[in-house]
Amino acid sequence: MPKARKEQKAEQVELLTEKLRKAKVALLTDYRGLTVTQLQELRGKLRTGDVEYRVVKNTLARRAADAAGVADLKAELEGPVAIAFGYDDLSLPSKLINEFVRTTRLKLDVKGGLVEGRVFSPDQVKQLADLPSRDSLLAQLLGTLQSPVAQLVGIMQTPVQQLLGVLDAYKSKLEAA
Repeated sequence: MPKARKEQKAEQVELLTEKLRKAKVALLTDYRGLTVTQLQELRGKLRTGDVEYRVVKNTLARRAADAAGVADLKAELEGPVAIAFGYDDLSLPSKLINEFVRTTRLKLDVKGGLVEGRVFSPDQVKQLADLPSRDSLLAQLLGTLQSPVAQLVGIMQTPVQQLLGVLDAYKSKLEAA
């Protein structure tokens, strides 16, 4: 093999390794049956959520998985594979892929994925798509934490309001006399 091709492959492995380490989520999909136009449409949809979609060679991806310390991912690298790399929200890539499949009615199989260093099965990836976004979960948590505090403040204000009512009534009685 020419030296230039070896260097190109080494660069590709390095790039994939870096992406696997940096990404919070990496979903493996089987893109068979999609045309080039449909793949470009999918990439565009994923780009709106800051998700990168790359078709990869399995041998290079396996080397990258080893180098990134996620050798368990190698079992999923069979047949034509493309990887959707998400760097922010864990559930966003799977939500965007599911939305694309629903709207276009195309078949795009999710083979599995890597979520924060752990290998997920296709079913686990589908469950990931059903999770609310990080912002929604934080809002729910804040609401849950805020509720008891609001109740405590209300309970503490009640005796003060009752005392003010009694004093106001006593003042009115003295003024009337």
